[in-house]
Amino acid sequence: MKKALLGILLLSMSGLSFAQQEPDEIALAHNQFQLSYYEALKQKGIENYDKAIEFLEKCLVIEPNNAAVFNELGRNYFLLKKYKEAYDAYEKATQIEPQNRWYWHGMYDVSYQTKNYPQAITNVLKLITFEPNYKEDLTSLYMLTQQYDKALALINEMNETIGKSEKRENYRKEIMKDARFQGSEKEDLIQKIAKNPKDESNYIALIHLYSNSNQEEKALEVAKKLETAIPESDWAQVSLFKSHLNNNQGSKAVKSMNQILSSDQIDNKIKHRVLNEFLIFATKNEGFEADLAKAVSNFKSEEAVSVAKEIGKFYQSKKSWNQAKLFYEMDFSNNPNDLETALLLFQTYLALEDFENLSQKSESMIELYPSQPDLYYYAGLSNNQLKKYSKAKDYLESGMDYVIENKALEVNFYIQLGEAFNGLGDQKKKEFYFKKADQLLKK
Repeated sequence: MKKALLGILLLSMSGLSFAQQEPDEIALAHNQFQLSYYEALKQKGIENYDKAIEFLEKCLVIEPNNAAVFNELGRNYFLLKKYKEAYDAYEKATQIEPQNRWYWHGMYDVSYQTKNYPQAITNVLKLITFEPNYKEDLTSLYMLTQQYDKALALINEMNETIGKSEKRENYRKEIMKDARFQGSEKEDLIQKIAKNPKDESNYIALIHLYSNSNQEEKALEVAKKLETAIPESDWAQVSLFKSHLNNNQGSKAVKSMNQILSSDQIDNKIKHRVLNEFLIFATKNEGFEADLAKAVSNFKSEEAVSVAKEIGKFYQSKKSWNQAKLFYEMDFSNNPNDLETALLLFQTYLALEDFENLSQKSESMIELYPSQPDLYYYAGLSNNQLKKYSKAKDYLESGMDYVIENKALEVNFYIQLGEAFNGLGDQKKKEFYFKKADQLLKK
């Protein structure tokens, strides 16, 4: 709309080109120009861009140096996706009236649309002289062309003058993945912290830098400084958490951990480290299993599943079966179709002699995985222990068909079949399967 209005205003000056003509000729030409120009606008309005261009060319015959006409030509060519012609038309408009920023913006639109980013940068640098807000566009263009040094300088400048934005901070994080920029950026942040110790964002940016470059101890040092300067900060809790653990203050460590894990400001890398440290603490100090379970729930659902399973494996490696069971069940309840978690959970049921749960869940999983022999084995074993020998026999006989090149599992099947037939009073078959197990073990 602004471009159209500018074009209409410019038409009021069109009579100057007729200064050497007779008044009647001037009026006729002026009328022809206006009719053609407004017809061009009408045709563009109904998306008849080719026709609009024809009328605009008639305007140029009358006024060959009218910038507004070239601007309209650019817009119609752009809508037809004739980008070279559009750019040429906009460029001609800027040559006639270089102080009209909308003509430069037309050139920028074409450059960006055609992904000619170097050319777009040239256009935006000109636009910045009219409107400083175009620096946001320039930052994006520097990122697209991987001119990270220029982008970082511009990000720092705008952060100082107009404040930070989420988009620019994301750009900064992307730039900081390149080791070339980390050193200078770290020094810059250290100086900013010294100059303004109450600005939390500088501490956080520095912690991210150290964390992303695997300098966890450095990150914790910065968190400790943040704790002193701004004790209420979520990031300060990272340092406090470590201090509480070192002083064996479990309840205080739990409070700090919960604040860390529920914070949107702290990245997952730090959260995982905190959780792992608390896990080690909990294995040495009883009574924190519930706090650990609650901590896992702070992660996103898909991530919590993985975290719970890994904690379960940790406890299982320590033969802490009750704790392992707690986390495997948490994982299994969130993802009941996960075969790996199911088999890990069944191992804990077996170790804890929880045959009711083992029977119920293994039988249920057979419906999902009917060719998985381990499930039949657990169903047979648990039913034997529950003295449901006929049911155990049926599962074990069905599962034997799926045991392929697994000597240990095959031996276990024979032993459980012997137990089932022993419970059913069939001593002949009991001896048959026990003998098969013994022969296989001797091979």
